[in-house]
Amino acid sequence: QLQLVESGGGLVQAGGSLRLSCAASGYTLDYYAIGWFRQAPGKERDGVLCISSRGTITNWAGDVKGRFTISRDNAKNTVYLLMNRLKPEDTAVYYCAAEVVCPERYEAGSALFGSWGQGTQVTVSL
Repeated sequence: QLQLVESGGGLVQAGGSLRLSCAASGYTLDYYAIGWFRQAPGKERDGVLCISSRGTITNWAGDVKGRFTISRDNAKNTVYLLMNRLKPEDTAVYYCAAEVVCPERYEAGSALFGSWGQGTQVTVSL
């Protein structure tokens, strides 16, 4: 059974950077697309970026374009989310999850994606 664990969150000042990791165990990530999602207090969980098993990237969140990058290292069974030029509005709990393919769009409440991790908190201060 595939299990995902997020790490790398923390408190950072606006303009700073963080790299989140999504480490898999129990099964190889080679054949999975992995999505990164975030949920701010009082809001729905939104899709951020997704990377296919072949490395094709789908950007679901326009406000992270040019600032966030998703990558994968199948040898380490890990997917990363590099977040640069962070803003206070990026504050949220960030999650990763697996699916067969990256959908073109992610709708909040979608039944797609499974093996959700427990999340990692990212807080961006002014």
